[in-house]
Amino acid sequence: MESGGRPSLCQFILLGTTSVVTAALYSVYRQKARVSQELKGAKKVHLGEDLKSILSEAPGKCVPYAVIEGAVRSVKETLNSQFVENCKGVIQRLTLQEHKMVWNRTTHLWNDCSKIIHQRTNTVPFDLVPHEDGVDVAVRVLKPLDSVDLGLETVYEKFHPSIQSFTDVIGHYISGERPKGIQETEEMLKVGATLTGVGELVLDNNSVRLQPPKQGMQYYLSSQDFDSLLQRQESSVRLWKVLALVFGFATCATLFFILRKQYLQRQERLRLRQMQEEFQEHEAQLLSRAKPEDRESLKSACVVCLSSFKSCVFLECGHVCSCTECYRALPEPKKCPICRQAITRVIPLYNS
Repeated sequence: MESGGRPSLCQFILLGTTSVVTAALYSVYRQKARVSQELKGAKKVHLGEDLKSILSEAPGKCVPYAVIEGAVRSVKETLNSQFVENCKGVIQRLTLQEHKMVWNRTTHLWNDCSKIIHQRTNTVPFDLVPHEDGVDVAVRVLKPLDSVDLGLETVYEKFHPSIQSFTDVIGHYISGERPKGIQETEEMLKVGATLTGVGELVLDNNSVRLQPPKQGMQYYLSSQDFDSLLQRQESSVRLWKVLALVFGFATCATLFFILRKQYLQRQERLRLRQMQEEFQEHEAQLLSRAKPEDRESLKSACVVCLSSFKSCVFLECGHVCSCTECYRALPEPKKCPICRQAITRVIPLYNS
């Protein structure tokens, strides 16, 4: 706290930072809570023979936000894995990821760093069908890459370490980057895998479609069942809520600390002003009662004991108000009795 009673720059920065972080965390929490509530309100639809009749009776032949579970079946062709035999799917994602060590000039440490240098995703049309045999109903899945939780399974993963010569090692230490290698990954949505879809369910020309929902709701194609998906979202909501509460408490504590400091500083100023007024009143009374020859000595008297002469100059404030004995009796840390500023050094005062 500054001498004028205003909060310091560091306190302003701390209060502003915690307030901004709290607002950001609260915004994320509200968004996560909204998504969780939307998931709870999604209508569970059974993938069976009565699916088309349910949709035909719905307003607009559409369920705006529905949950449906089924097995993946390709419409025509399938995608074959490039690395695993007899592995067929409808979505294939090939990723090349570079791993390296980067020198941090601030912490003077080598940090792990990874970057995707190439990624390709292949898709073919596919349906969701019931697990039971003999049920002739299918749901065409549209725009699967728009889902926020695409249930891909890693079928192949291999790390190719980089081979470096001695000159390469020296060059990497000079440049501050040490390559570790390339990680090659293949992910697939296999044919026959169980998939939980959450989106807009539409009946159009005797065919059922699952597509991204409107009104900003999330689109899911998850390998988890709906209860696990909902539980994961609720856990995320609780986490962001706790973070928002922690930083909100830190913001309130910082604000309380600043306001309390200002209040104490104001009370101290009022107390010092009252002491100065009382001293001036007492000094005026003594001067009015004293004899003319004693008035000069009273003006030079110590403001603490009023019996000895002033013999100290306090720095850095420059007040001459105390005798040496009263200065030594001041409590630590020593402060000027007049302005309460810290005394850094004392210069003796000699009266000639």
